[in-house]
Amino acid sequence: MTPLSSWGRLGAPLHYTVSLSREKISEQLSRPPLPGIAYGMGRSYGDICLNPRGTAWQTTDLNNFISFDDKSGILHCEAGLLLRDIQNVLVPRGWMLPVTPGTQLITVGGAIANDVHGKNHHRFGTFGDHVQYLRLARTDNQIIECSTTKNTDWLAATIGGMGLTGVVLEAKIKLRKVDGPWLETETIPYYSLEQFFELADSSEAGWENTVSWIDCLGGRQGRGIFMRGNPTTASPDLPPRSKQLTMPFVPPVSFFNKLSLKPFNTAYFHLQARNAGRSITHYQPFFYPLDNILKWNRMYGPKGFYQYQSVIPRTNGLEATRAMLDAIKHSGEGSFLAVLKTFGKRLAPGMMSFPMHGVTLALDFPNNGPHTHQLFKQLDAIVQEAGGRIYPAKDARMPRELFESGYPHLEEFLKYRDLGISSSLSRRLIGS
Repeated sequence: MTPLSSWGRLGAPLHYTVSLSREKISEQLSRPPLPGIAYGMGRSYGDICLNPRGTAWQTTDLNNFISFDDKSGILHCEAGLLLRDIQNVLVPRGWMLPVTPGTQLITVGGAIANDVHGKNHHRFGTFGDHVQYLRLARTDNQIIECSTTKNTDWLAATIGGMGLTGVVLEAKIKLRKVDGPWLETETIPYYSLEQFFELADSSEAGWENTVSWIDCLGGRQGRGIFMRGNPTTASPDLPPRSKQLTMPFVPPVSFFNKLSLKPFNTAYFHLQARNAGRSITHYQPFFYPLDNILKWNRMYGPKGFYQYQSVIPRTNGLEATRAMLDAIKHSGEGSFLAVLKTFGKRLAPGMMSFPMHGVTLALDFPNNGPHTHQLFKQLDAIVQEAGGRIYPAKDARMPRELFESGYPHLEEFLKYRDLGISSSLSRRLIGS
């Protein structure tokens, strides 16, 4: 048995690990001990990719490009292929994935199972909006092919389906045409939540990518740094990114603690505010700023960390976000990696997709035991009262009641469950 962990490093339970092989997949998926769960890069923050004392089907050997059509931009690939490898091969050829999350070190299958989103939801939606075909293997040896025209219900169940409908083997994804790897970007400091929403709303028409860092310890007003970017035809003679670093060890205590967080946040705000303005930026540091620090999750120390990401309907977004910032400030907890952005008014492609029209706040918290969980209870109450929900891909402790209230299509989704697939998250939130 092998210890496996997720990105939050809250534990490393033992698993029976099976590296999936193209020639033996049906046999491997039906072989005891069941149930199992697909495990790619382990970049989900919580327990969605974990199955303690059960089987973990490792997918990273299923990493082939199958075909690419330069005219239509349709990529056909295996599900263990990394988004990074797609971008490295196809961006020089003038094509890019339309939607990626804050890291490109995830598999295509993981991006589909969690229906990941990026900084451009108002323009391009989620990753699942661009998936045209899936080949899905079930533990009963059934192979299901689904697409935008065939078995569309299976496609909707699998996109954002937490890996519970089967193991995705292959996918066809429509890429977008780009002129190059560069973006015109603008950085703007803001000093209140009202200013943030004004910037977000006014940027939607003219800017493809919008996101902000927020100082969650800066008071209920909510100061932060707003960033926006558009593809550009510019070709500056600049290096694409700085030298890659590695966090070489796990410190005895989290770097982000009560003593360090406030000065960290204050220094970061003023540094970014001084550097405000427009510039030309390579897509990699803009979209994936933390990928330049390998194993950065070690900074949270031996106890690991939680990520708490919620989305609140737009009508309640200002009040609920302010209430969450108040709760965080009064709790004595805090987050350095705090991201605030808006989602556009789009129909989600998956039954269990996380994004909805509203505002999403993502926060990293060091694991301080009961004190941290007490804060989460307060945040849960604010999210539930506001009609919001929590992102399963980031979750390790959401109560079942909040999950059920936040995902109204849950009962419909359960019809597509593969009973030979289970995870810590599914047992906690669904019961099996």
